[in-house]
Amino acid sequence: MRIAVAGATGRVGRHVVELLEGEGHDVVPISRSHGVDVVTGEGLAHALAGAEAIVDASSTATSDEKTATDFFLAATHNLQRTAASAGVRRIGVVSIIGIERFPSGYLKAKVSHEKAMLAGPVPVRILRAAQFHEFVAPLVDWGRDGQISRLPKMKTQLVAARTVAQALADLATDPRSAPAPAGAPPLEIAGPRPEILLDAARRLVARRGDAIRVEEGPSAAYPDGDGLYASGALLPGPGATLAGPTFDEWLDEEYPRERSASVRPEASSSR
Repeated sequence: MRIAVAGATGRVGRHVVELLEGEGHDVVPISRSHGVDVVTGEGLAHALAGAEAIVDASSTATSDEKTATDFFLAATHNLQRTAASAGVRRIGVVSIIGIERFPSGYLKAKVSHEKAMLAGPVPVRILRAAQFHEFVAPLVDWGRDGQISRLPKMKTQLVAARTVAQALADLATDPRSAPAPAGAPPLEIAGPRPEILLDAARRLVARRGDAIRVEEGPSAAYPDGDGLYASGALLPGPGATLAGPTFDEWLDEEYPRERSASVRPEASSSR
């Protein structure tokens, strides 16, 4: 099957490409580095020619609501319009658990993304995911001020990006996956157990041997959120798919203790 993957070089998209190729599919990576721009539409018609399905894992790095909304609406318009002309049968879209509860910011922009996708001519199935294991490290960096990093006391159910990618790959290859049954709630996927982002970040920093202290507080990337983060607004519903690895299992894979021990003296000497 010929499947196009938008956002093919991102945290989820690169895993989707690898998994689909491993299953023997003809995968077309879509990203600016591959000469395809979903915002301008450049190269998109050629990329989607002959494709049966699309996985939309495209994203933007901004946390500004208007900028993010403009990105998603432009990308969605181009993907839907070009996909319909190319005869694409379905689109799988990755989104975020709990976005409907947030009044502003990037999460509100994702609501616009979902609505625009569902309004398009090509059938869509949306998979809402919890925050990724891989997102903890960038959040620590974005919240950093000198030797302190501030993060909100967010309740989440961290999930591996590759686990989400496998679910997206399954949606793309299953002809029964789109459209969703009328009135059906969005699909959700999360990790095996709830976590406090602050605690996970501290475990990550300790494992890496970083000379930085993680404290509770709003950050530029994740402001307070009107208490929604701490209230569990980002936790999955009862019908969610829960899949490993846990965050600690992921840490063991990405930051083996032997390697962590070898870098700790260097980190300590830089204090």
